[in-house]
Amino acid sequence: MKYRIRIAAIMLLAGHALVAGQAPPSQTPAAPPGPETPTFRVQVDYVEVDAFVTDAQGRFVRDLKKEDFQVFEDNKQQTVSAFTLVDIPVERAVRPLFAAQPVEPDVKTNARPFDGRIYIVLLDDLHVQPLHTQMVRRVMRKFILEKLGANDLMAVIHVQGRTEYSQEFTNSKRLLLAAVDKFFGKAERPATVEAYQQYLATIGIPGAGISDPMVQKRAFDARNTLEELQAIADWFGGVHGRRKSILFVSEGIEYDIEDVFGKQDASMIMDRTRDVIRSATKSNVSIYAVDPRGLTDMGDIGIELNSAPASGGVDSDGNATGLTEQQVQSLGLRGLQNELRLQHNSLRTLAEETGGFAVINTNSFDNTFSRIVEENSSYYVLAYYPPSPKRDGKFHNIRVRVNRPGVTVRARRGYANPSGKAPVVAASTPGALPAEIREVLDSPLPVSGLTMQVFAAPFKGTAPKASVLLGVEIRGKDLKLAAGDKLQLSYRAVDAKGKYQGGSNDTVTLNLRPETRALVEQAGLRTLSRLELPPGRYQLRVVADELNTKLVGSVLYDLDVPDFSKAPLSMSGIVLTSVTASRVPTVRPDAELQQLLPASPVGTRVFPANDEIALFTEVYDNAASTAHKVDIITTVTSDEGKVLFKTDETRDSSDIQGKRGGYGYTARVPLKDLTPGIYVLKVEARSRLGAGPTADRQVQFSIAEAAAPR
Repeated sequence: MKYRIRIAAIMLLAGHALVAGQAPPSQTPAAPPGPETPTFRVQVDYVEVDAFVTDAQGRFVRDLKKEDFQVFEDNKQQTVSAFTLVDIPVERAVRPLFAAQPVEPDVKTNARPFDGRIYIVLLDDLHVQPLHTQMVRRVMRKFILEKLGANDLMAVIHVQGRTEYSQEFTNSKRLLLAAVDKFFGKAERPATVEAYQQYLATIGIPGAGISDPMVQKRAFDARNTLEELQAIADWFGGVHGRRKSILFVSEGIEYDIEDVFGKQDASMIMDRTRDVIRSATKSNVSIYAVDPRGLTDMGDIGIELNSAPASGGVDSDGNATGLTEQQVQSLGLRGLQNELRLQHNSLRTLAEETGGFAVINTNSFDNTFSRIVEENSSYYVLAYYPPSPKRDGKFHNIRVRVNRPGVTVRARRGYANPSGKAPVVAASTPGALPAEIREVLDSPLPVSGLTMQVFAAPFKGTAPKASVLLGVEIRGKDLKLAAGDKLQLSYRAVDAKGKYQGGSNDTVTLNLRPETRALVEQAGLRTLSRLELPPGRYQLRVVADELNTKLVGSVLYDLDVPDFSKAPLSMSGIVLTSVTASRVPTVRPDAELQQLLPASPVGTRVFPANDEIALFTEVYDNAASTAHKVDIITTVTSDEGKVLFKTDETRDSSDIQGKRGGYGYTARVPLKDLTPGIYVLKVEARSRLGAGPTADRQVQFSIAEAAAPR
């Protein structure tokens, strides 16, 4: 599979109910209300249809019932087996009022089932002119910054860019923007421009014609892009019960597929286009095609056509051109406009045939992006069992009708049955993880069920690797806690190329004394472990499985591991503990931190007003060979930007004896004078050497409202 986020193609099968926002079917954990998801028997042989219904003013109609809909397959009405209204709010990240951007959380949890929108952005570098690179970056930055909700997930893929340029599913705008900023257009010059340059080179040569010397390269690029798009659509089909969208950012296929006789690869590209549509409709995936050029007449490209060739078969100097009148016209702006028409047609076809729409010939990206968000926020999901579930590859038309006058329905137009033999599930090898755990571990989406929160902090380790502290806290009331109950924790670090770089499988047997059991039921359970990882960008995938009940949960955690040996001054992650949060029993304390903190690190970021925080971090000084001092300052800033707590101390490079090393730093922060609300804890190190390099870390936390008296 060419899917450039190199994750295993493990589908979120309904058999384990590992769909977004759901736990395995054998469990019924309490969860906040969210969009419903249709559930079916284990075999995934149903057909889902997303229906977007609007009134005459273009507003979404929210009060329809199951009986208001009719679904037809191949003109025969079907029985709708499941029906739900999905209505997802666009949430904004909570940020301090004084900050321009939210502080990225250093703790992730699956306490709330995933209920946001899911986007995959495919950046078609093979079909974007290099001089339009900034347009792509600007357009997609706008979508991410202004339209992506805090409850959404997005992945970014480059068709031909380096694998590490892509970004796994995340809601971190920082990481998504970094992936977009790596984009660079690589499209060949338009065929009209190439032919014009050939014309200039052959003026005066009797009988010389013109042609596009890059025609085979264009066919190759078209095939690559369409195959990538199809692979994504196929993979995306494993997510059920919600709308799935591909934002296809491209200037369109640069190949004249209408010239079947003149272009030898035209039929092949038409077939590849049909394959994309078949895969997208089979997987219930909508494609939104976005032309980053906006409103254009190809004028910026047309400046390369300095002067059109003369008509009548001779140029302005009287030299024979060997061109027909039609060829003469094709070398001017008319030829470019014809290419633009073909490009836009390719984008319209991919979008409209899959239930999306094409964003072309408009500079009003704000309105069209809002429309994309709206269509992915509010819609109806209808599902039925197909009358002919054979694996024959046959395409079936779908039509959705609403029994209410004056409304418009948009839905996918059909689907294709799978073909060939059903895939064989490989048998598990002795000692391997159970299949359901492998699926959760390989899944790019978090799974709710066993509630947990995860925190991680990178520290300098044995060169060239860092030592990453990983903390996992399990909610106590989710655990059975019977004698001999076992909890399995599996975690993997997936690097930017999609490869596993570290991880482990740990089993904890919960033989607890009565008093400890009562405490775990109330406060939960914590485990700490270490991973040795080289510098880089990772996604930590952490899965917890209570083996006796088969209750499973997972958390995805975005982690940056710095190269602590490079920067003049750098800082490890920050770990926190507190008087109240430290009451959570820790199964496996961290030996290194036991000597540095009064209690084990904790994942909570909500503290009572009478609590006290203790923190630890390390500051790494790579310029210690020159005598100097380093100031380390800790502050707590209120939501309004007022510094309510500050402490500082000074370290001397002689403390590390002139070598590259670190200053261990601890501080205590009393919370007794803080009122309920949002605060930012910041630790900053400032070197007094030279230009005064700095390093800092920030943690957002809250003071909870006092509990009401009983």
